Amino acid sequence: MEIINIEARTYEAMIKRFDSFTRKVESLCEQHRDVGLKTWLDNQDVCLMLGITKRTLQTYRERGLIPFSRIRHKVFYRPEDVEKLLQSSSHPSILRKP
Repeated sequence: MEIINIEARTYEAMIKRFDSFTRKVESLCEQHRDVGLKTWLDNQDVCLMLGITKRTLQTYRERGLIPFSRIRHKVFYRPEDVEKLLQSSSHPSILRKP
């Protein structure tokens, strides 16, 4: 093991720079925390938009009719995917079996 000696003044300067760096990183992380999720919709939002129940929405997911992402056991949908579903030949008819 190699031991390196530095002056107290140099050590204090290093600590100050490290603290400054830490604060900047924390600030940047805070600014961007959940920014991406703010534009995503949860189950309740989508059910209200489509006028369907949570069970029907689950059926849509199971049949692959609407893309979704699961984050920490919570399901999210991109607004553009919900819009596509709304545009598709009226969503209630998609559940009918041929």
